Amino acid sequence: MSAPRPTRSAPDIDRLRAAAFELNPEPALVIGPDGELAAVNEAAQTLFGQGLGLLARGRFAAALPPGSALVSLLDRASAEGGPVREWGLAISLFGLPPFEADGAAAPLGDGSVLLTLHVRGPLGMDRGQDSAGLRSIIGLGRMLAHEIKNPLAGIRGAAQLLKSGAKAEDAPLAQLIVDETDRVRRLVDRMEAFSDDAPPNLKPLNIHQILDRVRALAANGVADGLTLREHYDPSLPPTLGDEDQLIQIFLNLVKNAAEAAHSRGDGRGEISISTAYRHGVKVRAARGQDLRGAPLEVRVQDNGPGVPEHLRESLFQPFVSSKSFGAGLGLALVAKLVAGHGGLIDFESEPGRTVFRVLLPIAPGDPA
Repeated sequence: MSAPRPTRSAPDIDRLRAAAFELNPEPALVIGPDGELAAVNEAAQTLFGQGLGLLARGRFAAALPPGSALVSLLDRASAEGGPVREWGLAISLFGLPPFEADGAAAPLGDGSVLLTLHVRGPLGMDRGQDSAGLRSIIGLGRMLAHEIKNPLAGIRGAAQLLKSGAKAEDAPLAQLIVDETDRVRRLVDRMEAFSDDAPPNLKPLNIHQILDRVRALAANGVADGLTLREHYDPSLPPTLGDEDQLIQIFLNLVKNAAEAAHSRGDGRGEISISTAYRHGVKVRAARGQDLRGAPLEVRVQDNGPGVPEHLRESLFQPFVSSKSFGAGLGLALVAKLVAGHGGLIDFESEPGRTVFRVLLPIAPGDPA
């Protein structure tokens, strides 16, 4: 018979929680009920270069610029009564140069909120959506389009001629050559999309009209048999985008969500498309160091099994796929198109819930 596990007293638990807070490698801050800075861990003090005594002077919000995304994040956590997250926040605190971070806020039950920051590096650093891997695939796409398409056409033509004069038992083999040649051609066409460096044709667009079209296409195709839901914010301003590319972005995301939801195999697959306005969210421009407002948020959510853990860090890289016969180009192309719009794509996933989030700029003349 095993010995009973020792119980811990409330002071012991409090000490363990305090140690976990202090040893957290991510900068963490506790904001009190009145907005005062109640505590910071060592990582936060290292980040800001100041001790708690200096950091805690006055209300925390007073140290933030007007319209700060951090204030919105803290307010959301308090209002929703649960943890919330935001990605790609532009943060400027205590007179330091701006930096980029993902933020998570969680209410602690006494009116305080725990704020944790995952610093991605200086705002001028690459977020990986124009990475060396993606640039390599652009060059590879150009090379394949030029070097492979003409021979493929010859192989396909020759196979069709062979099929027309083949014996009955040999005809399926000739057809196999035709089918496989067509499959390679489709793969080359998809890779060739990466080599298109023409800028998107940007104009003011109603994002809900784009999403309604995507929903109609999906409902009569890949999402047939699934429950489709939408939750739109009717007050959203127009986005600045390329209509064809935006349809391609969201149709690809909905297609992936449908495949995940179908894989449940129980007939209860669901996809949800939602929109919202996120005040103060900014991202780095596609080919520059300037920050650009990207407050228009579109979420595509499914209740499938989730993204495998080993793929999560490289999901937007070319040739990364969880599908047995997938080329792994869809999400890489989506990331390229979103970056070309000056936007941001990210995701969170767990079994039964995967959410892809796209942040887009709004049309000039609308407040960001």
